[in-house]
Amino acid sequence: MKPVPPLHTHLTPSDWVCRWSRLIPTNTRVLDLACGSGRHMQWLQQLGWQVLGVDRDTASLASAAAFGEVLQADLENQAWPLAGQSFGAIVVTNYLWRALWPDLLAVLQPGGVLIYETFALGNQTVGKPANPDFLLRHGELLELCQGLRIVAYEDGFCETPDRFVQRIVAVNTSVNDKDMPLRYSLDRFNG
Repeated sequence: MKPVPPLHTHLTPSDWVCRWSRLIPTNTRVLDLACGSGRHMQWLQQLGWQVLGVDRDTASLASAAAFGEVLQADLENQAWPLAGQSFGAIVVTNYLWRALWPDLLAVLQPGGVLIYETFALGNQTVGKPANPDFLLRHGELLELCQGLRIVAYEDGFCETPDRFVQRIVAVNTSVNDKDMPLRYSLDRFNG
């Protein structure tokens, strides 16, 4: 049996990101936070978006640069490098640094989409990360996204490889849109 590559290094994009990227507004800039070697940047670039990938690892960014603009930043030990910028979508997978949430949400444009997927409590029973500082508590993404329109949310166990995850897709609806029955299709994209 062929071993499964580590989640942070292979270039196959997350099924969650693939499924929900169709909600990203057209003609917008996308932020891939903690982008690693650019697996989601590649996917998003192929779909036509301009992508900014941010990561602290310069070797990973060297690969990611093939798919868009990159920025080297230590998000956990330096000031937020994206103040004053805005994005029509933010993609984050396999990364959690709770102190960034206010900054992250501040750069999400009205109508912008947050696509987030990372490890949850329980993961310590099957592998890494095992440190609770890097594992979401049950329902934590729902709490962090209060004020956004939740389109999709999952909290559970995945196989191949075994891991506990939480995932959310949320839209930064403007004040005028809160009473509108907006259509965010839950059908799977087949393109």
